[in-house]
Amino acid sequence: MNDVSWGALALALTALGGIYTWWALRHRGFAAAVRAAGITLLPIAAWMTGLLQVFGTVTNAFARFFVHLVFSPVVWLGVIVFVVAFVLIGASKLLTRHEEPEAEPRKRRTATPKALAPTSTHDPLIDDEMAEIQAILKKRGIS
Repeated sequence: MNDVSWGALALALTALGGIYTWWALRHRGFAAAVRAAGITLLPIAAWMTGLLQVFGTVTNAFARFFVHLVFSPVVWLGVIVFVVAFVLIGASKLLTRHEEPEAEPRKRRTATPKALAPTSTHDPLIDDEMAEIQAILKKRGIS
């Protein structure tokens, strides 16, 4: 498209915006009309700064990309290969989980804060975490 075509497009969009601005003034009030007037001036400003051409070029590139994406069998084959690759990566992670030996159990804390330390003798059948919970319950008067 040449510069005259872009100017005609900007003028047409501005004219449509002017009609909407007039309608907004009549039906929605002054604030809506001022907002619409600001939006109405955007196509002319975009044309004067060259951004209308940039927007057209970007829109054209996206349209070509998506048309190519939808109608190209090579692209669909690429999508299928992409999915298979992710499935294989996920399967390898599952397989390595099953092959690895059990890790050592986490080390328990041996030192407990004095405020949480049990006041009675330590029962070997109760682990440290349960002892802490019992100490808190006793401190609150719940047994």
